[in-house]
Amino acid sequence: MRKNYILDTNVLLHDPRAVFHFADNSVVIPIYVIEEVDRFKKELSELGRNAREVARELDLMRAGGKHLSDGVDLPSGGRIRVALGTREIPGALRASQVADNFILATALEVRDAEPDVPAILVTKDVNLRIRADALGLVAQDYESEKIDVEELYNGQAEVDCSREQVDTFYADGALALPTNGYHANQYLLLRDRDAPSHTALGRFDGAAGKVAPIKKLREGVWGIRPRNKEQHYALDLLLNDDVKLVTLVGKAGTGKTLLAIAAGLQKVVEETVYQKLLVSRPIFPLGRDIGYLPGDIEEKLNPWMQPIYDNVELLLNFSKAEKKEGRTYHELIDLGYIEIEPLTYIRGRSIPNQFMIVDEAQNLTPHEVKTIITRAGDNTKIVLTGDPYQIDNPYVDSASNGLTTVVERFKGESLAGHVTLSKGERSQLAELAANIL
Repeated sequence: MRKNYILDTNVLLHDPRAVFHFADNSVVIPIYVIEEVDRFKKELSELGRNAREVARELDLMRAGGKHLSDGVDLPSGGRIRVALGTREIPGALRASQVADNFILATALEVRDAEPDVPAILVTKDVNLRIRADALGLVAQDYESEKIDVEELYNGQAEVDCSREQVDTFYADGALALPTNGYHANQYLLLRDRDAPSHTALGRFDGAAGKVAPIKKLREGVWGIRPRNKEQHYALDLLLNDDVKLVTLVGKAGTGKTLLAIAAGLQKVVEETVYQKLLVSRPIFPLGRDIGYLPGDIEEKLNPWMQPIYDNVELLLNFSKAEKKEGRTYHELIDLGYIEIEPLTYIRGRSIPNQFMIVDEAQNLTPHEVKTIITRAGDNTKIVLTGDPYQIDNPYVDSASNGLTTVVERFKGESLAGHVTLSKGERSQLAELAANIL
């Protein structure tokens, strides 16, 4: 049965091609949404780019003398129209003349104009969905790119084996497994079904259909040793030069950023596989001009990048005497080993031969992550780290952010790998707080 979907502004700013994702149903855009989108069009941010794309798409639909007020056919078989919205705001909301209330009034008008056709307001604004429900409207979140974060691919599995299979793996350094059911670069715990303590850790090689042994890290990486099997998996993935895209997901204190920086320094400084370690975090909001803060670029970025500096200082392990002499992470920056780069200026760049870490990637939209990954030049490795449950960007959530989208879209690709870290290792107090607060 055909439905009428009324779109809120935040849906179009999140996905400028959202109008094409409603199959053969009718899409209604209140005129107030067009006005709100217009206010963003001059911004030099992701929101500004999306606003301009929305305007271009709607303008193209007017080609051939068609009128959006009458409705224009969509390629999917549906129809799109812009509704002027002549109905008054419901009395309970009349005191507040905000765009959201005009959008609610338009949705009510669409519903009452065709009572036999379901009318659904689509918005990413939780409060607007609550108000719509109070008015008797059906309201939904925009779920075109939704990923159930509870079911997110974690990059690891446990395999029930015989004693002979585990022994063969240790003896031959490989074990053949059926290719169906496992993803390339998925980490496997081989467990003897008769002796559960008899185990082995390996990584599934999708091309060969075998489990390969993971790196032995007894000496650690820049003084950091893995404290659990998940950290062992993560370091193996970070140190694997054949894997060009790594995603690490986990709560605070699981070691995501520290492991990534340690592996990056190992590859840049010790092994010289890459020319430079490039580290960045989203400056929230991503497109905000860092010129609002005083000083040069490094001084402006200090408040945002301090967690990165803290991790580098920990890895350098300077003594008190060395710190008094003025030795800091600046030595690595001055030598050209580390560069701090704001994501604001990454569009249009090509980044070859670098180990790139993007921390707090859960605050990026799928389009922003695509922009970053497509900047990768020859021999560049990109590491995305983050926690989907700690999001500051109001236009994404735990199920629609760029980090979780990459995890799901790239699982099984031979150039990519993922590990979810669940055990906190920062401190006993930090682990307890992460679990109970």
